[in-house]
Amino acid sequence: MILHKKIFEKLKKYYHLRILKRKYFRYGKCRMCGGCCENIYIKHKNKTIKTKEEFEKIKQKDNYSFYQHITPISKDEFGLIFACDKFDKEKKLCKEHKKRPSICKNYPSEEIFKMGAQLKDNCGYYFEPIEKFSEVFKKTLKKPIKNFSNPEENKY
Repeated sequence: MILHKKIFEKLKKYYHLRILKRKYFRYGKCRMCGGCCENIYIKHKNKTIKTKEEFEKIKQKDNYSFYQHITPISKDEFGLIFACDKFDKEKKLCKEHKKRPSICKNYPSEEIFKMGAQLKDNCGYYFEPIEKFSEVFKKTLKKPIKNFSNPEENKY
């Protein structure tokens, strides 16, 4: 039984690292605090939306209904920050929880985590690196060290 678990863990690690190109596992479950619904970053075609003008163009071109329910409320170095009109601020719940879009169902995503955003203190989710630091360090030690002062030495 232990062998099956080890094989499964290796396959899971390979799948996430090599196929999904992920760096972290997401663990935990939603505590229904509503913290993730108050300040939202939106990525469109793998890019964070940076300006209100860009958002308006996307909204006109893309019929994705979620865009009709979000409003830019702020901006930082990563891009626009949105609020959702489906969020009930008093109850701290989505008004249409069962019909919520995939961005909400998949929260928190690794992308936001890698941008430097932090989960709320009371969030039930957390991230752990797929590869431990020691594993990455060992791989690095096995690679030849390049001599940048003499590029001729780097030819193999």
